[in-house]
Amino acid sequence: MARIRAAFHDPDGARYGIPTFWWRGAPSGYATRRQLRERGLCPGGQPVAAQILWRGVGGVRAAYLYRLDLARPKRTPSAAQLRALDKAMTARRTCSTCRTVRPYCIPRSLGECLECA
Repeated sequence: MARIRAAFHDPDGARYGIPTFWWRGAPSGYATRRQLRERGLCPGGQPVAAQILWRGVGGVRAAYLYRLDLARPKRTPSAAQLRALDKAMTARRTCSTCRTVRPYCIPRSLGECLECA
């Protein structure tokens, strides 16, 4: 085991407070938020169960892990929520000067579309 890996190997949580593993060293049964989302799950209010530590740009980086057996299915938005999101995105794409709906979001720094600015 390399020194870097040994520094971050704490499966009991004695050194870091929670079980800690090195990059790509976590056992099965744990997943990050992104991995949960790919499976159609969410943490469901559970606390962080473990972490992965590695040396990266700017120092030591961390990724938090959640237990798969406690994860819950993601909620699906209702039809009214989807309509509200569509209406909000249309408002973000509408220029205040020429009232044209653009295929991009209007920059808040300009307050109008790129053609009007």
